[in-house]
Amino acid sequence: MTSRRWIVAAAAFLAAPVLAGCAAGFDANTNKPYAPVEAGALIENGAYGARGVQIPQAFILGPDAGAQLAQGGQAPVYLNVISPAGDSIQAVSSDVGAAKLTAPVTIPAGVLTSTGKPAPQIIIQGLSKPLHGGESVRLSVQFAKAGQVDLHVPVVTRSREFAAYPAAPGATPAPSPSPSASHSATTGGH
Repeated sequence: MTSRRWIVAAAAFLAAPVLAGCAAGFDANTNKPYAPVEAGALIENGAYGARGVQIPQAFILGPDAGAQLAQGGQAPVYLNVISPAGDSIQAVSSDVGAAKLTAPVTIPAGVLTSTGKPAPQIIIQGLSKPLHGGESVRLSVQFAKAGQVDLHVPVVTRSREFAAYPAAPGATPAPSPSPSASHSATTGGH
């Protein structure tokens, strides 16, 4: 093989991964918002879902980045639920406070239902500890037909795709940056 053929073959070999990455374009999985959920809690007998309900998205809206939800405060819970046969959420309990359900949430058969639109219908009140983003909270959701479904739900910070959600009442703001010691020393005496 001539050197020119080797160069063409090497260029094609090296360009293949780059060109394959470009093929994903704007529909790549990495270009889509992350929908947090503890899916392992929703697998029963090797199938997705538990007792006839599926929860493709579940999260507790936490504070802004670097802040916390204070002990004694409250946190909204957002669930997206689908039930092929239809069901309703009757009650919710939590390991970090009393979960209040504004009213039973009806889930029509085969319709993806959000407990957070237009306003959160599940609120954890009287937090037993401060909450920061990145934690996980245990929730038990009581359905009329499916019974109790237990989840480990992540606490997400109110940033990126969650920045548009209203802030949780009583969230402690992130501390404001203080001047560094070296900056104070150089400007302090003048």
